[in-house]
Amino acid sequence: MGVARTEAVIKAEGLETATQDADAVLVERVKGGDMAAFDVLTRKYRERLFSAVYNMLGNREDAMDIVQDAFIKAFTSIASFRGNSAFYTWIYRIAINKGITFLKRSRLRRFFSFENADEELAPDDVLEKLSTEFGGSKSLALKELREKLNESLQSLSIKHRTVVVLHEIEGLSHEEIAEITDTSPATVRTRLHYAKQQLQSMLGAYLES
Repeated sequence: MGVARTEAVIKAEGLETATQDADAVLVERVKGGDMAAFDVLTRKYRERLFSAVYNMLGNREDAMDIVQDAFIKAFTSIASFRGNSAFYTWIYRIAINKGITFLKRSRLRRFFSFENADEELAPDDVLEKLSTEFGGSKSLALKELREKLNESLQSLSIKHRTVVVLHEIEGLSHEEIAEITDTSPATVRTRLHYAKQQLQSMLGAYLES
């Protein structure tokens, strides 16, 4: 690992530690009855949670409801949070579990609705990430790629869909996803590898262009 790379990692880890420490202080204030402290946590993570849940469901209203329920659950359960994990992985776990439950109950099999996406979630960036990850080219016909992606992504199981959302779109590490999904990093890597293989197989010629 080069010097620049090492410094970048150290800086990132330092920022993450500082964030966790700041969150821990806010959590303790919430436990002491400070509502304003919970408002700070809500504003800090609301958009990130919405992005993750929306990418799973493909429906804005449902995602908003689930994120709201997740924060309500977090607030009412804050006394049970012991700090064994970072607050953000804890709140992610609550939101993701609620999203998974919703998908199972409604039998939705959609991963990301490109037709309903707006500029806020930068669908083209998502397309670029996926096409780059799987060896594709930006010269692919966008309409055809969207249709094929929708068809392929809908066929993924919820557990495989979840790891793709959290890792490829939300940028979370294998370890963070393991905490959120209550699995192991090895399981996350296995699911992610399988999901990529399935998508690559289903997208076929679209990724060979």
